[in-house]
Amino acid sequence: MWQQQKFDIIVVGGGPAGATFAQRTASKGLSVLLLDKKKRIGTPVRCGEAVAAEDFHALHKPQKNWIRTNINTFCLIPPNGDAVTIDLKQTGYILNRSIFDNDLVKFAEQAGATVVTNAYVNAVTIEDDFVTGVKGIWNDEPFSVQSKLVIGADGVEGRIGRFAGIKSQFSLKDLIAGYEITASNVDIDKNTCYFYVSNKVAPGGYVWVFPRSSAEANIGIGISGKKYEEGNSAKVRLDSFSRKNFPGYKEEAVTMGGIILAKPLKKIVTNGLLLIGDAARTVDPVSGGGIIWGMKSAVYAADVSIDLLKNGKEPSEANLLDYQEMWMKNEGKQVKRLYRFKDAIYNLNDDQLNNIARKINKLPAHKKTLFNVFRITFQNKPALLLDIAKQFVGI
Repeated sequence: MWQQQKFDIIVVGGGPAGATFAQRTASKGLSVLLLDKKKRIGTPVRCGEAVAAEDFHALHKPQKNWIRTNINTFCLIPPNGDAVTIDLKQTGYILNRSIFDNDLVKFAEQAGATVVTNAYVNAVTIEDDFVTGVKGIWNDEPFSVQSKLVIGADGVEGRIGRFAGIKSQFSLKDLIAGYEITASNVDIDKNTCYFYVSNKVAPGGYVWVFPRSSAEANIGIGISGKKYEEGNSAKVRLDSFSRKNFPGYKEEAVTMGGIILAKPLKKIVTNGLLLIGDAARTVDPVSGGGIIWGMKSAVYAADVSIDLLKNGKEPSEANLLDYQEMWMKNEGKQVKRLYRFKDAIYNLNDDQLNNIARKINKLPAHKKTLFNVFRITFQNKPALLLDIAKQFVGI
């Protein structure tokens, strides 16, 4: 039984980041245990399910049943309804996360990882200042299992890092109350993602409509925790929005929870443990998207872990810092940059949002780009203009 084994690595969380890490490390001959609290990995889905195709291809060869629809257009709808439509420079995908997540875990199993579901981890074991394993409940029975290295891939609400002493607190202004429905009987362009920005509809946030097909969509809302009003919860607001914009829609599924749009954690490693994915705050603080960045963090972390454990090196904080520095040097700096954008965007009032849309719509079609959306949005904020240039040229 897996409870009696000692593993090289224990991964807590079977989402895209955790499964990617498990597959990559197990394929190199390391013994890997992947634990997930869900009975069935991939459900429920708390995600808009959108990814950029180019980034996705760099990580996985997509299978046909992973993709619900292709996205090639972005539509921003301000308070006055004067929509801004932009042809994207690259294709995006709306994933079928239920199938995708399950397949990634199957890949990890095929690579040699042991996968256990319905396993709720409620503690880490610490010996001589090193994390040496985890404890929890599996099928209503307690368990304790040991490893050389523990990976926290348990999402933005994860506790593995906190158990090990990593500070993961966040400010209320970085918390978004999220509520999403999967809706059928909607009439929608299956190749366009829609974002509605209005302080009346979604104060301090936005509504997203991501098509699954021409008749089904993920419709969600995020509102700032600081701007919550009694009687106007995320659910109440989204219900009102959906009735107005999609009369006759049918609610097929519901997910809800906090969305943390914060800076990356300053520390994502400690002795015997590292954090990846949402647990490490590898999330775009403007859009809330985190699938690609989470998997990238898993790749960085896996490569460092393979080098350490295959060469008999100690998984100390000092040795694991290579992963943290690799992440911060590459994607981490983009997250910090986008966080500065987020603060500025979410403080815009409705008149400013309408004015920005008017200016963009005056541009010729070939100049309606995401770069120009950001440039116009922040034209009176010189300190952000350099950040915008860096973001779009990949510096």
